[in-house]
Amino acid sequence: MYRFIPKDHFVTTAWKNGGGVTHEIATDAPDWGWRISVAEVASDGPFSRFDGMARILTVILGAGLDLHHAGGVIAARPMQPVAFSGDMAIDCHRVAGLVHDFNVIYDPMRFVARVAVLQGAVDFGASSLGVLRPEGFHLGAGPLILDAPALGVIIDPR
Repeated sequence: MYRFIPKDHFVTTAWKNGGGVTHEIATDAPDWGWRISVAEVASDGPFSRFDGMARILTVILGAGLDLHHAGGVIAARPMQPVAFSGDMAIDCHRVAGLVHDFNVIYDPMRFVARVAVLQGAVDFGASSLGVLRPEGFHLGAGPLILDAPALGVIIDPR
């Protein structure tokens, strides 16, 4: 059984630095153990920190991002999920133009999250999320699948 979540039900928030917006797709609020969202990165600048959280970011539109931090650079390129700590101070530089990125932010002490680029039929088994499609979003009891581009997400309790 799936429940339909149209795009107009996403919670859209402008960034404090004016560099883009985030469309929150789903969260386990009020606990905030995890959040799934799509960000529109319109300009270079700092990322928001999520202390104590882990992040998985996947560029789904645009040429990519270079995420500069004290230890170096994370090259976030289209359809290549990158994982990093929400504690990191990150200065983001777009490779070229507007970027949309798909984000899973979660508490690694309470959850395990995985994001994978899907090729063909994939059986994720049981998990805590559902199916997501860009023309209309369905979120239910199975794994989360973002279709076109095709991404699979699983968030399981520890």
